[in-house]
Amino acid sequence: MQCPDGLHYTKDHEWIRVDDALGTVGITDFAQHELGDVVFVELPPVGTVLTKGQAFGVVESVKAVSDLYAPVSGAVAESNGQLAAEPELVNRDPYEAGWLVRIQVADSSELVDLMDAGAYREYIRDKENETPGQE
Repeated sequence: MQCPDGLHYTKDHEWIRVDDALGTVGITDFAQHELGDVVFVELPPVGTVLTKGQAFGVVESVKAVSDLYAPVSGAVAESNGQLAAEPELVNRDPYEAGWLVRIQVADSSELVDLMDAGAYREYIRDKENETPGQE
């Protein structure tokens, strides 16, 4: 599983890369692999104000429908419109072309609560080793 350094990760398997208070958000390689083939992505319109942890959209695959959660608070500056025609970009390139939204980060201190790549790798390794039904 790819898990690039320089990103922040959530326990819900979203990632965020912040450049000059603009955060690009997507789902991780682990998440897209677990979902299977993505067939539909629902994203919020530009201007939507999100609160950290709030559901902001949906990813639908052949296996499941999963909510997307905001890794930080802020206003949606851009949604990846290309995903309407090509939702499979989330599977093919989750860290570049398959990004979901760009958020104008309201409070960069919220990033402190997120995992770095090393901690996220350990987190998913633990998830993979759980027995079914164990939380």
